[in-house]
Amino acid sequence: MPQAIRVRGDMETVYDWVTVGIFAGLVVLFMQRSTSDEVQHENDSLLLYLGAGLGCAVANYIGNKGLHFIAIPLILATLGFIIYYLRPFKTWPKR
Repeated sequence: MPQAIRVRGDMETVYDWVTVGIFAGLVVLFMQRSTSDEVQHENDSLLLYLGAGLGCAVANYIGNKGLHFIAIPLILATLGFIIYYLRPFKTWPKR
């Protein structure tokens, strides 16, 4: 039987799936806000989305290297950053 060909870059770890899921949510949030007719907050900068995306990328890289004690808090910090600064939920958290 032929062996399965492994392509480098497969999504193999939990970190791959979690960080890609978070990043997909960021993309949806950005697209929703950029096409919306509602007035956006003055603090809704593209740099905030870049920071959150970098947090996902770095957490994924570190997690794939086996440094779980750094990757897990970094993922949680990225989620906290998204919730606090990008505010995907209209009423929570209040400032």
